[in-house]
Amino acid sequence: MNLILLTPEDCPQSNIATLSGRRLQHVLEVHQAQVGQQLRVGMLSGLMGNAEIIHLDKQSLQLRFELDQAPPPKLPLTLLLALPRPKMLKRIFQTVATMGVDRVVLMNSYRVEKSFWDSPFLQPDAIQEQLILGLEQGKDTVLPEIILEKRFKPFVEDRLTSLAGDSLKLVAHPVAEQPCPRDVQQAVTLAIGCEGGFIPYEVNLLAEHGFTPVGLGERILRVETAVTALIGRLF
Repeated sequence: MNLILLTPEDCPQSNIATLSGRRLQHVLEVHQAQVGQQLRVGMLSGLMGNAEIIHLDKQSLQLRFELDQAPPPKLPLTLLLALPRPKMLKRIFQTVATMGVDRVVLMNSYRVEKSFWDSPFLQPDAIQEQLILGLEQGKDTVLPEIILEKRFKPFVEDRLTSLAGDSLKLVAHPVAEQPCPRDVQQAVTLAIGCEGGFIPYEVNLLAEHGFTPVGLGERILRVETAVTALIGRLF
């Protein structure tokens, strides 16, 4: 991890944090740190800064910290993602948090298997666990907003226009003739299908609500690869 994320529960005093578990093991095994060493830390949903190790053993880590730096700004991106396979979803959660995506809407589509919605990976604690791993990698403290939409047509027809606002609206589609734009200087709402992509009806419905189909060329990418490639291209 490139940033140790703290929570108020870790802090018995205003500038002292006591850690154990996964974060302690990372400091011991990866940083191979010692008392007196400086580490980068951040308060979840708050500021970032530096911390000095004031106690370290196999049971606990104690830090004295000072937080004086704002986290990096979020990308002006709302990602509409047809719910992928649960194991892939874990990696995507980490990716979007690392890359600074502001909002993710997990939505239904024709090719989403119904059983995916019952996955334990969609429980709030499980989602936050993966997002935190992504924040630690990307040196950020602010979690992306996660929204679940289990009905495609009502979501697109009743809520999407308000959600997307005046952003640039794009839908990734393997056979689209128009290439995905580069280095966009405005807010974007980007829709990406699950494995196999959106069916024509879904692409057409999104197009009726202002979404332009765009592609990345002739190669067909896995969802997790497409997410990374599209975000990197757009911003």
